[in-house]
Amino acid sequence: MTTPGLWLAILGVAGYLLGSVPFGVVVAAAMGLGDLRKIGSGNIGATNVLRTGNRKAALATLLLDAAKGAVAVILAHWLGGDDAAQLAAFTALLGHCFPVWLRFRGGKGVATFLGILLAIFWPLGLAACAVWLVVAALTRYSSLSALLAAVCSPILAHVLGRPDLSLLCLALAIIIVLRHSANIARLRAGTEPKIGQK
Repeated sequence: MTTPGLWLAILGVAGYLLGSVPFGVVVAAAMGLGDLRKIGSGNIGATNVLRTGNRKAALATLLLDAAKGAVAVILAHWLGGDDAAQLAAFTALLGHCFPVWLRFRGGKGVATFLGILLAIFWPLGLAACAVWLVVAALTRYSSLSALLAAVCSPILAHVLGRPDLSLLCLALAIIIVLRHSANIARLRAGTEPKIGQK
């Protein structure tokens, strides 16, 4: 019989594997856009797919990257409860950012992060999406929008009555910030490209 600890570990690994599916690379190749890792910033996320000029491919990547985070959380919650859902949330984001299939060189995790929040507590997910949209509309910087949405998420969890999610949100936010270190440097230098800019 599988012990609770082992079952939790299995669900954590499953979350990582779901998160590690590089949908940006798959979608770009399937739509004849070439190797996404050799385009624009080289990132495997929707923002870089948009730099190819193919909005349908970018939208597909965005939705699929969000969906894999959401599915990881939903399945883990169904099979193991709240603790498993939070673990799978964390490992799914790790999977996207550090996928074993791409030698641990993955994306920056924004769409997956938002999908995770929508699945684990949809008001929190909507609030984070709202922060992203407002900042993006005002600044046209995808990276700044992502950073503020991530950094605000632990506070939003408290405000919305789910302080139990604050530690998870903090851990996810740290990953997002670390993955955006180059963007932060460019934002400070004024050289960060805006949304839709190649």
